[in-house]
Amino acid sequence: MPYLASRTIIDGCSAWRSLSGLVSRFEALYLSVTLNDIPLVTIDGESTSLAQYADKVKLIVNVASRCGLTPQYEKLEELQRTYGGRGFTVLGFPSNQFLQELSSSEAIKEFCSTTYGVTFPMFEKIRVNGRSQHLLYAELTKTADAEGKAGKVKWNFEKFVVTPDGEVHRFRPKVEPDAPEIVDLIEASLPAGS
Repeated sequence: MPYLASRTIIDGCSAWRSLSGLVSRFEALYLSVTLNDIPLVTIDGESTSLAQYADKVKLIVNVASRCGLTPQYEKLEELQRTYGGRGFTVLGFPSNQFLQELSSSEAIKEFCSTTYGVTFPMFEKIRVNGRSQHLLYAELTKTADAEGKAGKVKWNFEKFVVTPDGEVHRFRPKVEPDAPEIVDLIEASLPAGS
């Protein structure tokens, strides 16, 4: 099949999947999708991507409302308030992968805003592991942590710092959001003069 014909078929499939925030791994490989190109859906149901945050340092976190690590929301929000105006953002991705997230986007939004005053962008619930793993996490989990281990997300509140140049750094769930290794990386990666 010529390139144009196969591209047209994939574009048609991608348009439908973009509505639901899904793109197959095959399509991502075939089309050379970058992190910024991966379709996402906000917690309010709006289609978007990381492209709107391309010039920012991003702290991407799989979050859950009913987890022993849920108090990390407080420190995530502190980082957002401290660095948000300087070229940084936290991006929260609720996941019920570990059976500790609320059932609806509305309930998650209400919990986050009333309990922790969350102001950073939140997205729809996704799967971070397994056959239905969201493409964003399929890409992020290729990155090794400080011990050299890549692969599955171990638990809620696993963190990925993505710099404006696309470099990905991984921090496991028990590493607090305000740990020196995360804060130092954020500060070193902020745009000059911020």
